[in-house]
Amino acid sequence: MIETASLLLAIPFIAAFILYIYAAISSGQRFNKWPAYRIALWMLGTIFALLSVAGPLAKRAHMDFEAHMLGHLFLGMLAPLLMALAKPMTLALRALSVKYAKKLARILRSRPIIFLSNPLTATILNVGGLWVLYTTDLYMMMHQYLWLHLLVHMHVFLAGYIFTISLIYLEPTPHRYSYLYRSIILVIALAGHGILSKFIYANPPAGVPPDEARAGGMLMYYGGDAIDIVLVFLLCLHWFRASKPQTTISQAT
Repeated sequence: MIETASLLLAIPFIAAFILYIYAAISSGQRFNKWPAYRIALWMLGTIFALLSVAGPLAKRAHMDFEAHMLGHLFLGMLAPLLMALAKPMTLALRALSVKYAKKLARILRSRPIIFLSNPLTATILNVGGLWVLYTTDLYMMMHQYLWLHLLVHMHVFLAGYIFTISLIYLEPTPHRYSYLYRSIILVIALAGHGILSKFIYANPPAGVPPDEARAGGMLMYYGGDAIDIVLVFLLCLHWFRASKPQTTISQAT
């Protein structure tokens, strides 16, 4: 099961990396070259995602809760942040023909996407999903059923990515929420994540030894804070830039 799950989970990330590189090259032939640092961010994000679903860490995560939690931080927080910073939708709109770029733009403006990208919805999917995973039998069941293992891992990544882009507007966003609203939601999300890590520390998930739960809870708490600091910084930076007074140059008449 482990090898099959690793292969099935790795394929989408490998495909996404190849498509991103292809889009960067093809769009660079028609427009300015796509920034190399964004390619590097996408590459790093893909690497951290692959580390969490395939290889030694993924194999160990089936038996060690601390390793599982490290994989969670990579897959659900660090990889989504790095890949969001790479601006994949902007690149896709550049690389596609006008016809298909308009279709993609319509999809991004659709009601389901607007609903999912609401910071409150994204937080419920992200943090709420983790509460369900670690406070029910879902964590134990995901190691027994392949389809559930795949579903949980893809949810962790997608929910983490949607959460990131719903709070930090790195690309053109049809429906923007205020900085105050996003800041409040971010504080609530950070609190929910921190409380869950403490709950795990004191109440191990089903099938997890207490010492592993304590180590995993601490990793979730401090590791999550380290990544969340970047989100807080970016949100505050964007808010500061947006609130700076616009200087005007008056010409003498």
